[in-house]
Amino acid sequence: MECIGGSGVMEDSPMPRLLRESPVNAIWEGSGNIQCLDALRAMNKTPVVVQAYFDEVALAQGGHASLDRHIAALKTDLRVSDDIEYRARSLVDRMATGLQAALLVRHAPDWIADAFCRSRLDGLGHHQYGALPSGLQCDRIIERAMPRASEPS
Repeated sequence: MECIGGSGVMEDSPMPRLLRESPVNAIWEGSGNIQCLDALRAMNKTPVVVQAYFDEVALAQGGHASLDRHIAALKTDLRVSDDIEYRARSLVDRMATGLQAALLVRHAPDWIADAFCRSRLDGLGHHQYGALPSGLQCDRIIERAMPRASEPS
């Protein structure tokens, strides 16, 4: 609700239905930790998927120093199997965030990728929606997020 405001409860969009149905995912897929343990099991059963992940994020290598550090640390942490089940949620979360960052580095404007990498990978935004570190091009981010007036036909 904090992010989408009243739009989340107005019945003229799909958002209310999605919000009402969102708890169902936990029933269908299990708790977040179970999903992460399933991801570890899949990585252990088919190690080629881990290599495929790293091949994909490697396409963005050199595009942002924060991403390069994030991926290097993730590789190191995945090599250590001690207590990996206890670290599953953190590892899978970091993999998802790394993939998001890699896609942004490759396909988004530099200032967007920089904002994401610095706030999500460096921890400068404390992983909170809307919490960005200083020194970013926030005016451009806000401008990009603003709705555009439709052109008269």
